[in-house]
Amino acid sequence: MAAVPALIHVGRIWDDEEGAIETKTGAGVRSVPVTVRLRALLVAHGQLENRAGDDLVFGRTASLPFVPSTVRATALKGWKAAGLEPLTPHQARHCTASYLREAGCDDVEMAAMIGHSDARTTKRIYVHLFEDSRATIAAKLEAYHRT
Repeated sequence: MAAVPALIHVGRIWDDEEGAIETKTGAGVRSVPVTVRLRALLVAHGQLENRAGDDLVFGRTASLPFVPSTVRATALKGWKAAGLEPLTPHQARHCTASYLREAGCDDVEMAAMIGHSDARTTKRIYVHLFEDSRATIAAKLEAYHRT
């Protein structure tokens, strides 16, 4: 029997002016599985910031939300230190959809994790091939032709 994954439960979204608001659609309310590596990072961060339970994981405090410009500035420093090109949150959504596809998730699974009600939107707009995807596709074709 497979282990039960750690989950992040999305029940609402944050608006910088209005605060916590309902998701745009019912599909926005979802539970997203977290990899073992990400869970370890989140647990370590929570311990470092002394956060638990319903506390905000990345807030200025346990109850005050983060300031987007501060998060962006901190992220830019981290990306620069690591020699990486920065991503916007929207670009990260595209990356997530593409990673889900590469990991073998089907259209419905991808849409559920991204929070779309229509799997076609996820596939048509958000999923992109990786540079090495063509090699994987070629290998699939080779395997198919050998059968």
